[in-house]
Formats: sequence, C-alpha cells, structure tokens
Amino acid sequence: MTVIDNTHQRLLPAPAADVGRLLDRIGRPGDPLWPSPTWIPMRLDRPLSVGAGGGHGPVRYHVSDYRPGRLVEFTFDPRIGLTGTHTFEVIAHGDDACILRHRLVATPAAHMRLLWPALIGPCHDTVLEHLLDNAEHAVTGTVTDPVRYPWQARLDVRLFSVQVNATAVPDNALLLKAALPPAGDPVPGPVPPAAPRPDLADAYTARVPPGAPTDPQTWADAIFGNPPPAVTALLRLRNALVTPFGIERGDRSAFATITRTDRELLLGTDASHLDFRASVLVEPDDDGVSVTLSTHAVAHHRTGRLYLTLVRLFHPPVVTAMLRRAAAETVRPRPVRPPALPATTPPR
Repeated sequence: MTVIDNTHQRLLPAPAADVGRLLDRIGRPGDPLWPSPTWIPMRLDRPLSVGAGGGHGPVRYHVSDYRPGRLVEFTFDPRIGLTGTHTFEVIAHGDDACILRHRLVATPAAHMRLLWPALIGPCHDTVLEHLLDNAEHAVTGTVTDPVRYPWQARLDVRLFSVQVNATAVPDNALLLKAALPPAGDPVPGPVPPAAPRPDLADAYTARVPPGAPTDPQTWADAIFGNPPPAVTALLRLRNALVTPFGIERGDRSAFATITRTDRELLLGTDASHLDFRASVLVEPDDDGVSVTLSTHAVAHHRTGRLYLTLVRLFHPPVVTAMLRRAAAETVRPRPVRPPALPATTPPR
C-alpha cells in the first residue's frame, strides 16, 4: 500500500530557541507562521498540548506529541482519508541557525490516492512553503525565494477561503439603522431622512480568514470601486435604459461615504426616484473577519417602486458577486517578495 512521505524544510539564520517560540504559537490567534488570510486558519480546541484537537478547514487532527520549542506532532483523524501524522520540528544547526522541518507520513485511503497527487498534494506543498516563507520573514525581514502558487492552490483558495451568504441586517449596523428612524422623528447629523420601512432591504456577509483588513473604508473601496466586469456591464446597460423614464444615470457619487465609525461605514445617495443607503460593517474575531453589506432603498413614487421591482431580480447576484470579488482579492496570495538586487556599475 502506498505511503505518502512528504518533507519541507528551511535553514533559518536564527537560533533554534527563537524559531521554537514561533512554533509554540501555531494554531493560536495571531499565529505568525500559518499563511492567513490566504488559507483557512489552523485552530485547536485548547492551548497547544497533547490531546488538543482541531485542524484547518475539513482536515482534522489532534496533537499526539508536543515538546515546547522543539516539536509538534499531529495525528490525522482517519475519517479524512489519511492515516498517519504530520510533524513540525525545530533542529539546531549551530548556535545561530536552525532548520524548521515539516514531515507528513500517512497512508491514504482509496479516494485520497487520487486526490493527493491531483489536488491536495499541490495545495499541501504550497501551504508549507508559504509557512516556511513566513518563518524566514519573521527572523530575517525578507524571503529569498517566495513560494509560487500553482493553479490547484489558487483554485482552492478561491473556492474555500471565502464564504458569502445572505443574512439578516445586523442589529449592530447602527449607522444604517440611524438612517431609518421611526416615522415623524427628526434625523440628527448629516444623514437625510428615509422611510422606516424600505422598499428594498437585504444583507450579505462575506467571511474571510484572520489577517484580512478591518477598516470598513478599505472594504467599501474594494466592493464598489472594483466590481466584476459583468456588474460593470449591467450598470452601463441600466444607465442606457432608465434615462427615458426620468431616472438619473448612476455614477460613483451614488457610493459616496456619508459617515463612518471604526467598524461601520454608511454610503449612499438621494435621487428623484429613491433614496439609497448601504452599510459596510466589519466584525473581526480570532477566527476570521465578517464583512456584512446591507442595502436599504426607499422609493419616492410609482416609477421608483417599479424600478425597484426590476432591481430585485438582479440585486442578489450582483451584490453577491461584488462582495465575493472584494473578499477574493483580500485573500489572494501575496507572498513576500525578495529584495531588489543592488545596482552594479559595469566595469570599464
């Protein structure tokens, strides 16, 4: 029966004790080695110790050996299709250098014999080389030969590191809720009044791994400033079709920032046919970052309501595509680049 024996290692110009301290933080919030936000983080159900269980995404395992600063061995849950272990080890190489090594030794189940060489193996190799890049960068400030992502790894990141789902408008989207006061109440500050019951109201959340940006302006710029080409084409078609009906052509001013806090940004505009508000709410935690895009629109008259009836047909896939594109760009692999070689003067 075939056994997978896969090793990655890097000689690092740092004492073993220094690199060992990095290894001791693996699987914890703020882990300096794991390549996040590109990949789903490794998480354990308790501090690093024998018996701690967890994994990364669907790959599950538990700690079967731990020697602080020196070695962490994980044993796979055989239900994932691998029976065996994967181990991180720090090996001293003199007083001022060490080797950080990862070795996977496992027997694959029948389906894994096909998946490993075709997809999982290249992704595993990429994760480990990126992790070793992070270790090298942590101790030297640069990386000599950054990892290159094969198509299998890029596809995996795009499919599994980003999740986008419909959700309820969050209770803590306070700026958006302030823009929709009870009928008859005055609206303080710069936010114009809007009806308490919008004609269009929905919300979508993107979930990305830890390490992603937490500034709502950064996310708003990514969502509205760089839409997918298909969405751009739809907006151009929309502008061409609505003018005969007295509806203003849309431009970037429709997504102008109205106000913001550290975690939420409110944008939108008022037009003759409707008032539009969107909230970008960013909520980070130890395991990732949630970005919720909530939309409210209030029609002023029959034409506005008819317009929103048509918009409802396209709004969910358009918003989902915009949010997914922004999230995918956030987790796109950005390996540390090596320093530029110094310019040399040719001999005379």
